[in-house]
Amino acid sequence: MLETPNISDAEWQVMKICWLKSACTANEIVKDLEQTTDWKPNTVKTLIGRLVKKGALGYKEEGRLYTYYPLVAEEECIRAESKSFLTRVFGGALKPMLVTFLQEEKLSPDDIEELKQLLEARKD
Repeated sequence: MLETPNISDAEWQVMKICWLKSACTANEIVKDLEQTTDWKPNTVKTLIGRLVKKGALGYKEEGRLYTYYPLVAEEECIRAESKSFLTRVFGGALKPMLVTFLQEEKLSPDDIEELKQLLEARKD
């Protein structure tokens, strides 16, 4: 299995659009990002190029039109980023991370119940 590419924060924004649409042109990505960023089209195209080079995006060429599509699943990237974060910030120790989040975040009764069910399921 290929290693999950390391994706920067800016590249994540491009990938989110590609995961949502499953296939899109550079102009569609530019248009979507205009709503949330002040990036120039060339900046977005540079990010797309980096993602292609990293193996996160593939493309299909139809004449002068390039359609980009994800080569890695969003869940796979989230898992890799979570492991990287856990290693960088907490030395790979899960318990201190969970304790920190539980102490800092406000949880609804539904959130607490869902966490209890996840922990119970892990016992087995």
